[in-house]
Amino acid sequence: MTTVRRRVRVHGRVQGVGFRWATREAAARLGVAGLVRNLADGTLEAEVEGPPDAVDAMLGFLREGPTAAVVTGVDVEDVPARGATTFDVTG
Repeated sequence: MTTVRRRVRVHGRVQGVGFRWATREAAARLGVAGLVRNLADGTLEAEVEGPPDAVDAMLGFLREGPTAAVVTGVDVEDVPARGATTFDVTG
């Protein structure tokens, strides 16, 4: 099975709207691993790892976010897979 990992920076109203917790729920539903965290500049950063189709579905979620969020931009970068097996919420 092929595993990919993407680092994603989400811009807009993405802090204080439950984005990290909704991302964790989406990750569990889609079966991907990685992490999500708020950054000091007001953006949200996620790393998502798993099968390509599941990672693509997670990127779709991150482009929309939860109901209270307003996503104005998403930057995606390929990074090496790390063999992650959990999805963590930090910062």
